[in-house]
Amino acid sequence: NQMFDSKNMMVSCDPRHGRYLTCAAMFRGKASTKEVDDQMINIQSKNSAYFVEWIPSNVKTAVCNVPPPGYDLSGTFIGNSTAMQELFKRINDQFTSMFRRKVFLHLYTGEGMDEMEFNEAESDITDIISEYQQYQECGVDDTYEGGDEEEEQVEEEYE
Repeated sequence: NQMFDSKNMMVSCDPRHGRYLTCAAMFRGKASTKEVDDQMINIQSKNSAYFVEWIPSNVKTAVCNVPPPGYDLSGTFIGNSTAMQELFKRINDQFTSMFRRKVFLHLYTGEGMDEMEFNEAESDITDIISEYQQYQECGVDDTYEGGDEEEEQVEEEYE
């Protein structure tokens, strides 16, 4: 349970405000793979609202029998949660505030960057936020609407 706790995250966002798309848990020390898998299934079933249902096997585990020096057992968790949009929203708000006032812009344009690159960066982070929001709200029965443009470009290249 400690691995999924927001106090142990390396980023300032609460995973309870989103849903996990995928995650991986790596354990070092004396732990059986069956025990680890059972615990992960138990956590996933108890907290099913925090995992997307349209990715059926979105929790992967690994076990190494060699414990880290000074410990009997350790666990490492890596997760991709839609709660990350909180972080991106904060960054975007701060960036937009500074960019509108042209704060520090002269330092970058003086080094050869174009002001248009900042507009593109702002657009990209807005796209990431909306994509995470779409993934959070998406269900099993929803269809994927993206990717058509990319498929059309690939088809045109081969023609």
